[in-house]
Amino acid sequence: MTIKNKFNIGDIVYLKTDIEQHPRMVIGINVRPTAIIYVVTFGTIGSDHYEMELSSTRDTLVACGVN
Repeated sequence: MTIKNKFNIGDIVYLKTDIEQHPRMVIGINVRPTAIIYVVTFGTIGSDHYEMELSSTRDTLVACGVN
């Protein structure tokens, strides 16, 4: 089995839909039969996300409320 994850544990990522664009750290990777789920934290809050929800770069347009 070959797993092709885009992000690694320790990477800083941003939620594409977060209007404040807070940085989050990848702390876990869950492999499912049809997807890879990333466990990310912001402070003491953890959440699970699909790869398509995350970005390695901060979206300044979203942070400014343009989108």
